[in-house]
Amino acid sequence: MMENNLKRTILYENHIRLGAKMIDYSGFSMPLQYTSSLIEHMSVRNETGIFDVSHMGKFILNGQDSMNLIQYLTTNDLSKIKIGQAQYTCFINNHGGIIDDLVIYKISEKKLLLIVNAANIEKNKKWINHHIKKNAYHIEFIDFSKEYSLLAIQGPLSLFYIQKLTNIPLQKIPFYHFEIGEFAGIKNVLISCTGYTGSKGVEIYIPNEYAEKIWSDILEIEKNKITPCGIASRNSLRLEMGYRLYGQDLCEEITPIEAGLSWIIKFEKKFIAKEILQRQKKKGKYKKFISFVVEEKGKIPRQGYSLIDKNDNLIGNVTSGIFSPVLKKGIGLGYLWNQKQKIDSVFLSIRKKKIPIKMVKLPFIKKN
Repeated sequence: MMENNLKRTILYENHIRLGAKMIDYSGFSMPLQYTSSLIEHMSVRNETGIFDVSHMGKFILNGQDSMNLIQYLTTNDLSKIKIGQAQYTCFINNHGGIIDDLVIYKISEKKLLLIVNAANIEKNKKWINHHIKKNAYHIEFIDFSKEYSLLAIQGPLSLFYIQKLTNIPLQKIPFYHFEIGEFAGIKNVLISCTGYTGSKGVEIYIPNEYAEKIWSDILEIEKNKITPCGIASRNSLRLEMGYRLYGQDLCEEITPIEAGLSWIIKFEKKFIAKEILQRQKKKGKYKKFISFVVEEKGKIPRQGYSLIDKNDNLIGNVTSGIFSPVLKKGIGLGYLWNQKQKIDSVFLSIRKKKIPIKMVKLPFIKKN
């Protein structure tokens, strides 16, 4: 896609002035990196980084049937969280495949904020609207993706730095909770203790008209202490935590059970394709999500690489892989295609070479 045809966030010119290398990401012109992805990655692990993630989809569901709709369309149980909390979940299709993974903020019992992946905005809107009409639900559904910006400030020192811009005690916001208040002189800003990096931090939702001011205010808190970060470091950071990426690790042909996300399925409630997922879990015939490290120096797994057994039989594939800046070795996510098949050892196929891998539990590194 040509640069002129790409969507832009409000902060596009700010990224250009900072020397960002821009790329096509989910139809948006987004910063890949400003200096180097390694510097940006380690800034988030050791100090503080700031990301413009305004490309994400932002929906509001408001009405007496909002909870009923979401409870049916998603696998997790939103009734288990209180107002002021957020929840990770997924939309699934009629066959149990993942339409999208998302975070839902419970603003009230009737009003919900949904944050979805940029590439899936239109698909999600169509799916939600279909079920609102089908059930004649009383719901006001608003897509305000283009009207609001989203900034993620992440890193062990992030709350210390940005506390200077708000009276809300940031350290007291529990993980996956949020507050709405004043930030950098702007009222009614939603500040949530969430993120996609595994480092301490917050995400803030602001009307576009204030985005440049807040971006600049944050960067000026401590000169050169808060590092602007791009998509490349965001990817390596999420991979060290084993967070799935839609379009690579998740898709409509993969169920949440196969994706190792059974913890976000609550079978005690009614939802789409519940019976299909129950049968899949009972039979045990499904792909198996794996996470692994490559001990051999210099060998890095990449999306699309093959996984093979000791007899060179193709048994799976890599969906995400990088060189971990923290572990100093290759790490990856992928799938073995036959859950019931007993496999003694798994190898990574790189240019016809058989590289041993070690399957490990997630996350690859501890949260900081």
